[in-house]
Amino acid sequence: MSESTSRPPRDQDGLRVNAWNLLLLVPFLMLVTPWFNSVEPELFGMPFFYWSQFAWVPVGVVCVAIVYVMTRDEPAPVAPGTAADVDDLDEGAQR
Repeated sequence: MSESTSRPPRDQDGLRVNAWNLLLLVPFLMLVTPWFNSVEPELFGMPFFYWSQFAWVPVGVVCVAIVYVMTRDEPAPVAPGTAADVDDLDEGAQR
């Protein structure tokens, strides 16, 4: 395999370092409640604090979906050699 692939580097523990993972921090902004602690503007009679918290749900879903799509692995290559027999894979097989 060549070194020119677009896979992100791995550190010693096998953790993938990728800038897309920073997008996972965006949903945590909803936890800074002083930014949203107000009654006005109301939406359908619901105070701003509550409807803004509900609005963060799709934002979080979109962030996680983007990170998943952008960082998922390529399919794992098949190991060379013959495929293992079912009897070889059975833990209870008697030899």
